[in-house]
Amino acid sequence: MTLSSLLGLTAVLLARPLPVLSQTTDSLAAARRVVAAASIAAKEYALGVPAEGGRVTEAGEVEESIQFLDQARYDLPLLPRSVQVFADSGLTALRALFVRTAPPDQARVLAEAISNRLAAAVGGAAVLVPEPTRPPSLARGAVVYRQQCAACHGEKGRGDGPKAKNLTGPPPTNLADPKLMSGVSTVDMYRKILLGVAGTAMPQFEEALPDSDRWAVTAYVAALPYGGSAAAVVFANVRRQLDSAVQLRSDKLAFEAYLTFEQVETDIRVKNPGLANELEGRFAALRQRAAAGADAEELQGIHQELLSALERGERLVADRGSGASLLAQSFLLLVREGFEAILIVAALMAFCTRAGAADRRREVALGAWAAVAASLATAAVLELMFEVTPAQRELLEGVTMLVAVAVLFYVSYWLLSKIEAEKWNAFLKVKMEAALTSGSALALASVAFLAVYREGVETILFYKALLASGGSGGVGAVALGIGGGAVALVAIYIVIMRLGMRIPMRPFFAVTGALLYYMAFVFAGKGIAELQEGNIIGTTVIEWAPRAPLLGIYPTVQSLALQGVLVLLALGAFVRAVRLRPR
Repeated sequence: MTLSSLLGLTAVLLARPLPVLSQTTDSLAAARRVVAAASIAAKEYALGVPAEGGRVTEAGEVEESIQFLDQARYDLPLLPRSVQVFADSGLTALRALFVRTAPPDQARVLAEAISNRLAAAVGGAAVLVPEPTRPPSLARGAVVYRQQCAACHGEKGRGDGPKAKNLTGPPPTNLADPKLMSGVSTVDMYRKILLGVAGTAMPQFEEALPDSDRWAVTAYVAALPYGGSAAAVVFANVRRQLDSAVQLRSDKLAFEAYLTFEQVETDIRVKNPGLANELEGRFAALRQRAAAGADAEELQGIHQELLSALERGERLVADRGSGASLLAQSFLLLVREGFEAILIVAALMAFCTRAGAADRRREVALGAWAAVAASLATAAVLELMFEVTPAQRELLEGVTMLVAVAVLFYVSYWLLSKIEAEKWNAFLKVKMEAALTSGSALALASVAFLAVYREGVETILFYKALLASGGSGGVGAVALGIGGGAVALVAIYIVIMRLGMRIPMRPFFAVTGALLYYMAFVFAGKGIAELQEGNIIGTTVIEWAPRAPLLGIYPTVQSLALQGVLVLLALGAFVRAVRLRPR
């Protein structure tokens, strides 16, 4: 059967008048199952056969598509009488296309014809796929997922649940794989949950779960590849629809993309009305120019502008910082900066004692406490500067993070070059000798002040960058980290000053150097993101690039370029440190 004759057959069948029917619950449910099976079968078939047809590249996908159709035949007697013959003929023809490996487009056209005819018989497409009137609850979806799905698919959806190894047939799908799940719509996910997956251990949940729970777990599964963010799913769907709209130069598909975008538009408008207006204008421009027959180059230009604005919008409403990560970074930052200051002050005091000038330790303590006071004053001034210039907040936060990147990288490299304890001790000895041999009472206090104040300024800079990267929701986690770090510093001080214990320098410097470099990498991406949010620099989106907000990774040329430079510098610093290390 050629594609033209297939289209002619479906057109004739669709043109037949349908009697007014009083549908029963059974016939409506059967129609939903048949349509779902035909639609999924056509999509699974397309995964196993190339566009031109004639050969099979993934036999498992084709076999699965045939099993879906065979399963659907059991529902034919329950369909309204007016469409039973058509549905039977349609499923038979669709199966024949699969058997002779016809082009997937032919299968898609016939599956759509079956869907349209059954929809007309039972009251419309909206009846066949009764989407929820309010957004499904991700919290409820998580509960249902843990109860019904985690045993096979695993807690994180990676297909590694406790039962996965004992299943016969294909292994559970990795639901957390963005590439694997990118082409699966929420309706397709819902239908697979409704029907199960033929030929696998995936059961059907039509009777086991109410419709609200099926949609809730659908929403939860859809969010797994995006870190559990429902908003991120919406943005991913919008981008796919925009790609299709531009490729086909379709104003209708562009409008569908805008309708999908409306699910997050209100959230964007609350946080940045200007960006919401910009997005609305660019969606309108795409629709108008596509309808006017604009050329591909013009539409691609509008597309790139939309992708840039959508990237900024997603950062506003979808990116969520990890409280545990912020707490850990906050804790380790304070411990590292405070520990270095304690080391220098402790060394100065110990040297005073060994030199017979124990009475001068008071000068060291005064210098250290003066540095703490100066650091707090500096923090207050910096915070005041942010508060009096709210219009430039993105600029200030972006610049702060980029300055922190430079300092963090410098300090992490410096620590990497001081991994050997002997080098560190020699560095401290030079500082102490210069202070004590000067004969000035102010010398020791000045060394302590400068050492502690330097750590204080670094700490303020790093914490400001950390707070900016975590957003307002991260303040509590950062504060807890500071509290824990302060307790740890007190313990370290007692261990060093009172008990005279030695801290293993090499592991400490290795670990803290790696931490500082990690933070520099994250701040680089987020600092660029802040400048892009304030329109200080451009946003050139790379659609295929990864997106990992927790690591500061965003799919833009500007942020990835800076992070790439950091990676190269880190490799160079590591190679240099290895070469300079004594044999």
